[in-house]
Amino acid sequence: MRKKVTVVGAGNVGANCALRIAEKELADVVLVDIMEGVPQGKGLDLLESGPVQGYDVNITGANDYEATANSDVVVITAGFPRKPGMSRDDLLLANYEIVKNATEQAAKHSPNAILVLVTNPLDAMCWAAQRVSKFDRSRVIGMAGVLDTARFRTFIAEELKVSVENVTAVVLGGHGDTMVPLTRLSSVSGIPLSELMDAETLQRLVTRTQNGGAEIVKYLKTGSAYYAPSAATIEMVESILKDKKKVLPCAALLEGEYGINGLYVGVPVKLGSAGIEKIYEIKLSDEEQAMLNKSAAAVKELVDVLKEKVGA
Repeated sequence: MRKKVTVVGAGNVGANCALRIAEKELADVVLVDIMEGVPQGKGLDLLESGPVQGYDVNITGANDYEATANSDVVVITAGFPRKPGMSRDDLLLANYEIVKNATEQAAKHSPNAILVLVTNPLDAMCWAAQRVSKFDRSRVIGMAGVLDTARFRTFIAEELKVSVENVTAVVLGGHGDTMVPLTRLSSVSGIPLSELMDAETLQRLVTRTQNGGAEIVKYLKTGSAYYAPSAATIEMVESILKDKKKVLPCAALLEGEYGINGLYVGVPVKLGSAGIEKIYEIKLSDEEQAMLNKSAAAVKELVDVLKEKVGA
């Protein structure tokens, strides 16, 4: 029996997620979007790439959720993208309604699915999806840390002129400019970054990582990143579908871990067929814990707005 993944949102992130799933032959894909004809057209276009690219999966598009029934994973990318000068937080209320509807439909048609959230502001959208779906926290996961870590690794490799494959990095916290790249636990083939660059250079890379999404928005002007976000999403989906049990930084609902309760925050987790199978609690320094608390506080502000504005 083939696996099945629903991708909600047929925009740049969603379409690239569908393409990457197909190219890895991970599952059949249903692309869902409210725009009539768009998911059907993109789905057919992707399907017709199969004979050339050498993948053999079924890809369909739909405007409703009937075709998504019994999906193993539902990836939610739908939402308004950021524009220059716009923060992730500005998207909060508009994207809440989109995520709420998508989650309700996903939970109804695929009650055993694992939800992977990509829509910004990411951590608050995860909180909303978990609350609406009433799924166990292990089955509602946010994609942010894999992307943030990939950006940090890219910048480190670029700075040192080494292969990104040799760079290991850890990023905790909310998906925004308060994220916490843990430089102490980041290295190149086991060599600590502190031995490879001075503190000023390292801080510059940390700051660039924290503003990685905004940097791309500034260039694109009419949208936000989609190649790296879709790649990061599919690394998570692959680990779930293949039960690879990869340890990846993901947005998870914390219930006391790191001294944080009731909020989605990026932390290292083990991802397998059951979703989040373990949350790893790293022993942090006082400074690192303070930074993580600040990041969690930024997430709490958004969640509090949702609670107040929509009665969530």
